[in-house]
Amino acid sequence: MSSLSRELVFLILQFLDEEKFKETVHKLEQESGFFFNMKYFEDEVHNGNWDEVEKYLSGFTKVDDNRYSMKIFFEIRKQKYLEALDKHDRPKAVEILVKDLKVFSTFNEELFKEITQLLTLENFRENEQLSKYGDTKSARSIMLVELKKLIEANPLFRDKLQFPTLRNSRLRTLINQSLNWQHQLCKNPRPNPDIKTLFVDHSCGPPNGARAPSPVSNPLLGGLPKAGGFPPLGAHGPFQPTASPVPTPLAGWMSSPSSVPHPAVSAGAIALGGPSIPAGLKHPRTPPTNPALDYPSAESEHVSKRTRPMGISEEVTLGVNMLPMSFPGPGPGPGQGQTHGHSPAFKAPDDLPKTVARTLTQGSSPMSMDFHPIKQTLLLVGTNVGDIGLWEVGSRERLVQKTFKVWDISKCSMPLQAALVKEPVVSVNRVIWSPDGSLFGVAYSRHIVQLYSYHGGEDMRQHLEIDAHVGGVNDISFSTPNKQLCVITCGDDKTIKVWDAATGVKRHTFEGHEAPVYSVCPHYKENIQFIFSTALDGKIKAWLYDNMGSRVDYDAPGRWCTTMAYSADGTRLFSCGTSKDGESYIVEWNESEGAVKRTYQGFHKRSLGVVQFDTTKNRYLAAGDDFSIKFWDMDNVQLLTAIDGDGGLQASPRIRFNKEGSLLAVSGNENVIKVLANSDGLRLLHTVENVSSESSKPAINSLAVAAAAATSAAAERSANVVSIQGMNGDTRNMVDVKPVITEESNDKSKIWKLTEVSEPSQCRSLRLPENLRVAKISRLIFTNSGNAILALASNAIHLLWKWQRNERNATGKATASLPPQQWQPASGILMTNDAAENNPEEAVPCFALSKNDSYVMSASGGKISLFNMMTFKTMATFMPPPPAATFLAFHPQDNNIIAIGMDDSTIQIYNVRVDEVKSKLKGHSKRITGLAFSNVLNVLVSSGADAQLCVWNTDGWEKQRSKVLPLPQGRPNTAPSDTRVQFHQDQAHFLVVHETQLAIYETTKLECMKQWPVRESSAPITHATFSCDSQLIYASFMDATICVFSSANLRLRCRVNPSAYLPASLSNSNVHPLVIAAHPQEPNMFAVGLSDGGVHIFEPVESEGKWGVAPPAENGSANGAVAAPSVGASASDQPQR
Repeated sequence: MSSLSRELVFLILQFLDEEKFKETVHKLEQESGFFFNMKYFEDEVHNGNWDEVEKYLSGFTKVDDNRYSMKIFFEIRKQKYLEALDKHDRPKAVEILVKDLKVFSTFNEELFKEITQLLTLENFRENEQLSKYGDTKSARSIMLVELKKLIEANPLFRDKLQFPTLRNSRLRTLINQSLNWQHQLCKNPRPNPDIKTLFVDHSCGPPNGARAPSPVSNPLLGGLPKAGGFPPLGAHGPFQPTASPVPTPLAGWMSSPSSVPHPAVSAGAIALGGPSIPAGLKHPRTPPTNPALDYPSAESEHVSKRTRPMGISEEVTLGVNMLPMSFPGPGPGPGQGQTHGHSPAFKAPDDLPKTVARTLTQGSSPMSMDFHPIKQTLLLVGTNVGDIGLWEVGSRERLVQKTFKVWDISKCSMPLQAALVKEPVVSVNRVIWSPDGSLFGVAYSRHIVQLYSYHGGEDMRQHLEIDAHVGGVNDISFSTPNKQLCVITCGDDKTIKVWDAATGVKRHTFEGHEAPVYSVCPHYKENIQFIFSTALDGKIKAWLYDNMGSRVDYDAPGRWCTTMAYSADGTRLFSCGTSKDGESYIVEWNESEGAVKRTYQGFHKRSLGVVQFDTTKNRYLAAGDDFSIKFWDMDNVQLLTAIDGDGGLQASPRIRFNKEGSLLAVSGNENVIKVLANSDGLRLLHTVENVSSESSKPAINSLAVAAAAATSAAAERSANVVSIQGMNGDTRNMVDVKPVITEESNDKSKIWKLTEVSEPSQCRSLRLPENLRVAKISRLIFTNSGNAILALASNAIHLLWKWQRNERNATGKATASLPPQQWQPASGILMTNDAAENNPEEAVPCFALSKNDSYVMSASGGKISLFNMMTFKTMATFMPPPPAATFLAFHPQDNNIIAIGMDDSTIQIYNVRVDEVKSKLKGHSKRITGLAFSNVLNVLVSSGADAQLCVWNTDGWEKQRSKVLPLPQGRPNTAPSDTRVQFHQDQAHFLVVHETQLAIYETTKLECMKQWPVRESSAPITHATFSCDSQLIYASFMDATICVFSSANLRLRCRVNPSAYLPASLSNSNVHPLVIAAHPQEPNMFAVGLSDGGVHIFEPVESEGKWGVAPPAENGSANGAVAAPSVGASASDQPQR
């Protein structure tokens, strides 16, 4: 349901309440699931109307949705049971026990037995835990206190406990406005029309005199009742305009859900005792939120009231283990069974980027900065003398420095030519990257904007030069109206203009400001594209791409230089402005009301210059003021902290976050830029620095940016100069660097030799202990915590090994130096999939692990099973074959959305919460063998046994591109072979694994950047994966060889021969790795699952610390293919490079 439809339900609820339709109001509350009326709920509990209480609750949650819901229903049913016992109505008590309470026996059998035993007591107060039970009224009151806390903490009730603030009779007011508008459109309007029906549009009869006065001054602002318009409907007065009325169209598009904090509460163990305050409340833990999910969104509101067979939602929104809920009885192993949540964007202010990690000297004063949207250590800088600098922050290297120059003076207007003659010094007002990083724009203080296309490294090319405005161009931004990339500019000539980013053709000109336009902020909501603009007279206006004039006219605080920005998720709007007197303001806007929602405090009384600001991660605001950077939590108007960056900052420094919020660029005195980092940012910079120092020659182009390039200029590059030196493997990006070439690295490149591991002493290898014999390992993964390995065997049984924290292993992480334990819960049950009716060995197994390691979703030819990793219990099964699932992938932003590849060649987009297939994707001709999401590009890449690759847009699930994997000539076309895909951690490139080849593909154009083909005489590839930092690729082969490649150039750097890890009795057999998995934190650790059911974990020897030495890069070969040595050959057979 759209947000407007949702708001309509609230208007109807208000109308029904005003008209005293009480039963209907509560019925609509329950059926819509939009508003939980706590007062009504309390009344029903106090009155003991238990059936109505549960019926009302059912509109918002079910018993098994999460642990909070389970405890809510348990407390209600326990109270109902105790009241029946107190009345000595044993038949009723037995009925409640069997019908209502038995459901909880599944989770706590001992508790159910104890409840049952109460039937044998003359007075249940003889039970010690119930000895303080008073009378019915007081017991209900005590229970209500607990229930309210549970409801307020339950994520399913988030944003449903507060009714929106509405003017009285808002629905009537809107009808009045509509009638006024209809009346204005009448050809012959009467002064006092008589309204007889709302079922059809109003129309006045024949003319009978003077025209009624127009009820509106601007038709786009919506009608306001005035004299001569319609009388108000009913007894309520007409809508009274505020000082700054909000246009109806924009108010509807820009409404955003409020963020309501929830009190801390523990959904602890259900128990016999009365609902006293649990231990968790004494040390409250606020349930974390996941801002990226915007839960519950308007579109997903309707699903919250439907049956949720999985109950997986609180992993997404709450991040706690639903089971075993701290029930009595044996628990999981050490370190398990504790509640834990997803970390928010920043765990604490300590995670703000406040450590000065880099100091860059630009040469002139920085005026504007912007980090690349994908390569997040790449910083673009514009200065006060028109210079453009491009910095690789990680290596501290300036890749490009350009001084201002008009590209073609003959095409410039005479005013521009005259201005340049009069004053040749030109300043940069703004630099900005396009959304995909393939272009960037520069707005200058004289007339023009210049667009460059960027192709990685130092490759920056002139794209467009536009004589955009008379006077200065004060701001520039990118937008995609009608899915076409456009450039938006504003200037001293009081206009806003929209240009085609590919051709430079002007699409729109917006006029209406009475002062120079200072900034623009394009945005969209519900597929409606619009632009906010601010002018130097303090006016804020909003425009659609239709040349129909401004829709909004607000006054910005400060009434001078103001910029606007949305939070990262696009739901909250902020502005920052400075008055001519130096008073600065940051405010959040209530878009639906057109009013300031909150004003943040903490600015210096008189700012020296115009304050700049930025937002990050849906949580923090930052501004440069008083020689420091000041931070605010978006939900708190008080200043959070201020950082001086070790001193030397400008009075009002320019600031800019990178996309992940891990780096913050700040302008300092003496033309310096300081880059501040948090712990993630420091690791990111360290990774880039290491790659820079180890690389043996400069990168010609960066694969990362080549992937992002979407312009025609990018297509002009020939494949033989493409390299992937930029694949440094950081979690968020792929960084383009110009490496420092040391003498040592040159010496190594001359004598480089493939590292052969043939003896057990040459690596650390460990076969994991086996308590349960299985035929072969079909799937393998390290848990996200890094302290366990999960395997799925061909007989549909899951195996879990855990490393224990002890003196020899202080971290408790996986290691090849110490054996783990094969773990099972105390119950001894196994996680066993529903197997195919025929031979399960022939099924295609698949599984996917949730982000917090609490759940695994798995299939082995039969139904898909959802297991709890703490208890091994099957929480649900669904989707019985045919068709059978062959691959599973969780959506990166919402673990309730799963992409399921099927053996009938389709991909089903399945919503776990509502047990519903949302979309079915068709594009392959054989079974699906691989799925991978990119949360940067918002795409899903799929691969199939047909050797076809497809790219799907995750917004509408349309197929964007497809390509058949080129197979080597001369190879027989045998049975279908699995094709696997995995995204590089830059989220712009992906690895393709086929038995005949390894390849790196760029996503947006689906181009093969590098390929490593298997020689015809060599053993086929069985599986391959990136290391956790994406710098290495681990590949296993049918002859039991394991190879380690440098992902930067797909060159073999180390080979582990079977003799290094298989005993002599097996080395000559057909035992070989079927699957390979990389550790999530240790880039040099991997594990393999063997065809004999064994699992081996590998690390290099401690003295080496890594797998071989990176081979020297070469200039490239035709089509980017890399020469492929025979995998099974000896070192002497390898080409020396």
